[in-house]
Amino acid sequence: MLEPGKFSGLAGSVDWQRTALGDAAAWPHPLRLTLDIMFNSPLPMLLCWGREQVVLFNEAYVTLAGPGHPRAPGGNVPAMLPPPLASARGAFDLAWSGIASQQRDAHLTFIGAGAAHQRECDLFFTPISGAQQEVLGVLCALAPSAPAAAAAPTTAGLRILVVEDNLDSQYLVCEMLSAFGHDNDGVSHAEAALQKLAAGSYNVLFTDVSLPGMSGVDLARQAVAANSQLHVIFASGYGDTLLRQLEFPYRSLQKPYEIEQLQKALADVAAQLAAKAP
Repeated sequence: MLEPGKFSGLAGSVDWQRTALGDAAAWPHPLRLTLDIMFNSPLPMLLCWGREQVVLFNEAYVTLAGPGHPRAPGGNVPAMLPPPLASARGAFDLAWSGIASQQRDAHLTFIGAGAAHQRECDLFFTPISGAQQEVLGVLCALAPSAPAAAAAPTTAGLRILVVEDNLDSQYLVCEMLSAFGHDNDGVSHAEAALQKLAAGSYNVLFTDVSLPGMSGVDLARQAVAANSQLHVIFASGYGDTLLRQLEFPYRSLQKPYEIEQLQKALADVAAQLAAKAP
């Protein structure tokens, strides 16, 4: 039997101290047991743990998600909810309330390697309870259903500057935008963004609110002052508190946001630009 905090295989090769879960020796028993099951399952699975929604997944899930998906096992809070959780939010929320649930024929869009990959799966959500029957997390198992449908048409043609200091999140967003046909660049801080904006022609500034040094709010304020035609989309994990007094139009997405939410925001921008075109 393995010692507490020890794993074999994939999980045993992970430095858990570098993840949002911390030292494996301090994990509650339900977390350890669930991960043992998930990492040894041939079915694609992912676990959403804690109210912070730390996400972990197994190798089968990475294979299903396709090229470009982060390597297993994850272990951090993603900027966007994974497609299985975002596409079946009702069933996911029901599991958080302690009720096992399922979603049949869920249409999932995975982003990676510059392309959108469509999958149709049956999703099964299981609440993971603690000693007091409180729900600590939700385990999602995926079973392929109908063949993947053709990718839906998307709005293309925007030029977008992404400002995100988390390089993994920045890469994911840029890959997603490329997959949907948008030209984009990514930088990690406001000063680099201002240089890019001065040197290039962008339709959209998509920036995190919280950045090292100059904030995303101050960046957007300077960018709009220099180019009043620039559309601003904020991503924030703190709600709209810092945005309420802004003197220019903007759109905002609450982290973790869904792919469809970002698509809608960009479609709205494209529609505005088309309406103004001669």
